[in-house]
Amino acid sequence: MFKFIEKIKTKANKALISAKVAAETALTNKKGEGYISTAVKWIIGIVIGGVILVALYALFKDNILTKVSTKLTEYFNYSGPTA
Repeated sequence: MFKFIEKIKTKANKALISAKVAAETALTNKKGEGYISTAVKWIIGIVIGGVILVALYALFKDNILTKVSTKLTEYFNYSGPTA
């Protein structure tokens, strides 16, 4: 039981040390990404997403919804076979 607890302590210490090293590396990194470049990426993503949504809306409005409504009216206006 004692060896098991020591193994857990060792693994916890290793994880703590690796987390500490990762945090120090991230904090001392001078290369980082700037606020302006991040903002530009967000704006580009939002604009492209908006354009895609407008294109999908136009496609659904003009082509798909009109075809679906036409087919539905044809199905419900079915008068049976003519003999």
